Amino acid sequence: MKILREHVEPVLSNALESIGINNPNWESMLAPSREHSQGDLSLPCFPFAKQLGKSPNDIAEELSKLVETSGAIGQVNAIGGYLNFKAESKWLAKQLLSGKVRVGDAFGAKPDTGRQVLIEHTSANPNGPFHVGRARNAILGDTLVRLHRLLGNEVRAEYYVDDMGKQVGVLAWALDNLSDQDVENILEDKDSASTKWANKADHTRVRWYQAAQKLRKEDSKSEKMEQEIGKLVHASEHGDEAVLQQFHDSFQPVLDGMLETLGRLGIEFDQFTNESMFVTNGDVAKLTQTLSELDIHGVADNGAEFLDLGARGMKGKTEFFFKRGDGSSLYATRDIAYHIWKWKQCDDLINILGEDHKLQSKQVGMTLQELGHKVPEVLFYSFIKLPEGKMSTRRGNVVFMDDLLEEAKEHASKIVRDLRSEYSEQEVSHIAESVGRSAIRFNIIKVSPDKGFTFRWEEALAFEAGSAPFIMYSHTRALSIAKKCSDNGIDVEAISNKNLELETIDLELPDSLIDLLRCMAIQNDILERSVKQCRPNLFANQVLNLATSFNGFYRDCKIFDDGKVNELYLQISQLASQFLKTGMEGLGIIPLERM
Repeated sequence: MKILREHVEPVLSNALESIGINNPNWESMLAPSREHSQGDLSLPCFPFAKQLGKSPNDIAEELSKLVETSGAIGQVNAIGGYLNFKAESKWLAKQLLSGKVRVGDAFGAKPDTGRQVLIEHTSANPNGPFHVGRARNAILGDTLVRLHRLLGNEVRAEYYVDDMGKQVGVLAWALDNLSDQDVENILEDKDSASTKWANKADHTRVRWYQAAQKLRKEDSKSEKMEQEIGKLVHASEHGDEAVLQQFHDSFQPVLDGMLETLGRLGIEFDQFTNESMFVTNGDVAKLTQTLSELDIHGVADNGAEFLDLGARGMKGKTEFFFKRGDGSSLYATRDIAYHIWKWKQCDDLINILGEDHKLQSKQVGMTLQELGHKVPEVLFYSFIKLPEGKMSTRRGNVVFMDDLLEEAKEHASKIVRDLRSEYSEQEVSHIAESVGRSAIRFNIIKVSPDKGFTFRWEEALAFEAGSAPFIMYSHTRALSIAKKCSDNGIDVEAISNKNLELETIDLELPDSLIDLLRCMAIQNDILERSVKQCRPNLFANQVLNLATSFNGFYRDCKIFDDGKVNELYLQISQLASQFLKTGMEGLGIIPLERM
């Protein structure tokens, strides 16, 4: 709790000095309490035991008697070798209600850090619809974009379009060489295309891609096919404008369909950058020339050029190839050119990548360092699996995000109709779409990125406590309180802006109200930690805790009773609704007015 820390540090410094501790490192040891019931900040006393010749318990007890509880510090206790501090509840309420804790904006309307951040995420090959596994990148990336903006950073969300290379080449060849009937004949052993998505090119064109992939593996004439695809890819990698246009015409409708799906998830991009740009503008040619002049440069027997990163300490696969024997560049070479270009436009650069990209990311990072550039921060995520194994578009072993969104909406619609029979079909549809999207996002965000998990329909669509709908309902509760007050002639805005003299309140504040205050007070602390560690799950857990705390407050603290309003409770409810709303928007959960 940062707002408490600035009051604790001076008095704690004096107490430590009085018992003979002059080491300034204790400041880094003062951290959020592990046990919420014990305090808001805790200092472990174990490192002082050897110097003082006392047990950590005795040191903590001695310090607790030297620190007075006054002003911001409401309680000091010593438990298990830890010195714990808890904020004084009325002081904390005053800090929150007077605006001492910032309420940000997840859409970038309140930048105040001066940091310019570029986050590249998704960048999926435009050859087929999103499945749940591929969408983890997009959901994590978009959430980081939102959280950085909520923190006050200026953020650009970037999509790197793979508009050249083998996969796009396969799609372009298939569309140019296979008829509708050819595709159906080749894929006769697969399920037919869903009529539901007949107008979405990502679902229709993927069958051409799948048919071509099957021919490449099974057809006796695949050698000729490989040569034709190889020529297309080779031409694209040398900047052939006609081939690049052919590739663009092949993949753009697919990409449009993919972006439509992401739009339903609330995911948008500020800029799309084509991989081919760095070939056609000469950046790749300049880069390969520079790389060939480095002292760790080498040439393979087939004429391909590489950097020996082993000379810089890399273990395992140490040869980083950046140029083929025929003179064409590789994807990683173009990726380095792209990173150099990105670094010219931001202070901080973040990439969202699957765990299978760790080697290439390491190679790119070391090459950037060799060239005198900074290394980007990378959020690696583990893969989502189906009960029978890893998802793969190429194998057709997937759950499409479009289908999941429809299932979620249908499931939510049934629940809303059962609970709110008076709602119109239009309102039911709006609520169901919002709840479905939010439930899917939260199901993925709440899991630490480095942990894989098995996708199960029933978990993704669960609407019980601990879910996005639970958070959404907590927010609508706060709005309903304000509406009830307004409907009874109470000027909610005037009361919200009123300066209450909390010191004159004789009654003790209810425990559930204090819990809510403490939860709101650390919201930005958790946000900052979540952003710094690239772990959106930390903030997801915080917003869930906030919703739980608000429900406890709602249960115990009657805001409007017998025609009278408790002004303190109303102010706290209004502030909680703001923190819930901005926190939800930071996670991509839609804050509805009623459910």
